Formats: sequence, C-alpha cells, structure tokens
Amino acid sequence: MTTLNIQSPLEQFEINSLIGINAPLFGYAQLSLTNIGLYFILALIITVGFNVILNNNNKIIANKYSISQESLYTTILSMVQAQIASPKGQSFFPFIYSLFMLVLAGNFIGMVPYSFAITSHLIFTLSVSMTILIAVTIIGFTEHGLKFFSYFVPSGTPLALVPLLVLIELISYIATPPTLGIRLGANVMAGHMLTKIVGGFVYQIMAASPLMFVIGIIPLVLLVGITGLELAIAFIQAYVFAILTCSYIKDSLDLH
Repeated sequence: MTTLNIQSPLEQFEINSLIGINAPLFGYAQLSLTNIGLYFILALIITVGFNVILNNNNKIIANKYSISQESLYTTILSMVQAQIASPKGQSFFPFIYSLFMLVLAGNFIGMVPYSFAITSHLIFTLSVSMTILIAVTIIGFTEHGLKFFSYFVPSGTPLALVPLLVLIELISYIATPPTLGIRLGANVMAGHMLTKIVGGFVYQIMAASPLMFVIGIIPLVLLVGITGLELAIAFIQAYVFAILTCSYIKDSLDLH
C-alpha cells in the first residue's frame, strides 16, 4: 500500500543554516548564513535593482517597465504627503519608500514556490518595527527636546490622573510599533499556511484516482484564487506597514 508523506505547514518557516564557519572570535563563535539571511539579501538586491534598472535612464518618455516603478514612487510620495503634513515630512520619503519596497519584495519572494518568506518571521518584522520605534523616539527628542514628554500627557488631563495616564500612554507608545511587526508577520504566515494546507489537500485528492483527479479541479481553482488573494495581500501589507510608519513619524513631529 502506498502512503503519502505530508509535511507540516510549519516546515516552510524553519530557519536553517546554509553555510557556516567556526571563527576564532568571541570563544570560537560560529558564523553562518541562514536561509532567512540569504533571502533578505536577495530582497535587498531586488529592491535596489528594481529602482536602478527601471529608471529609464532619466528619459522624458517612460517605457512600459519604468511606468511600474514611477507608479509605486508616486503612490508612496502621495501617501507621505498626506500623512506627514509637517514641512520636514518630505525628508522622510526616501526611508518610507525604501521600507515599502523592501517589505514588498520580501512578500513577493515568499510567494515563489519553494522559496522562503522573510516577512513571515517575527525576528525580521519585530527587528524592523523596534528600529522604527527607536527612530521615531530619537526624532521626537531631536525636534522637541524634553517637551517630547508632553506626548504622554493628554491635554486637559486632571493633575490627579496624570501618573496613571502617563503610564498608560507610555505602555501604548512602546507596544504600538511591535504590533506593526506582529501584524505583518501573522498575516503573511497565515496566508502561507493556508496555501500550503489547501495545496496538500488538492494533491491528495488528485493523486487518489482518475475520478478524484477530475473532482480535484474544484479545490484547485480555489487554490488559484487564494494565491491571487495572497498576491494582493502582499502589496496591501507592505502599504499598511509604510502608512503606519508615517503615522508614527507624524506623531513624533507634531506631538499628537
């Protein structure tokens, strides 16, 4: 009797070492390149290459390839202008655009079969979101000095409630950016798990018999639809990540 070995949907998220060396540093620490590191480098190369290769050599008339790059550029620029109304808001556009492109590249790479989704791992998404938290805090102190602490005291608060509200606002301030990373990682992970589960289900049905192969066309169509939905979610999640980052920067600049 033939049995099928169905892998766990969580196996696609395992971090494995690809290349490793033992360096005589810090007690012979092991230095290794993992799959998440490799695909992060790949996402970085794609992000830079997309903007360098498709710039149409600064020609006035855009070709069909550079239109996509210009459309993304204009979309993120409009978002930054709408979210950060401060005169200094434009200076944060390169950072927001680069962040959006990196997350988008990571999301799309994860959709390629047998690839690795770096944005499904909290080690990546939380590292980025906590870096954003540190950055917006530095921006707040740079722009306002000690007045930045007024961000944690809502206007019109009775003096007796100030300690409690400051504690609540501080916890909210610290917790908000990490939830940005958790939201991205959870959405990407859930989508990939759903695709893996449905794909395994379709494979089992269509491999059972010729009749079941025909019946399996129905869930196969569902799988194609889920894949299309995941492509849309990949773009939406990158956009949401960028727009919320704009919101945090705006709060640090305007103190509200």
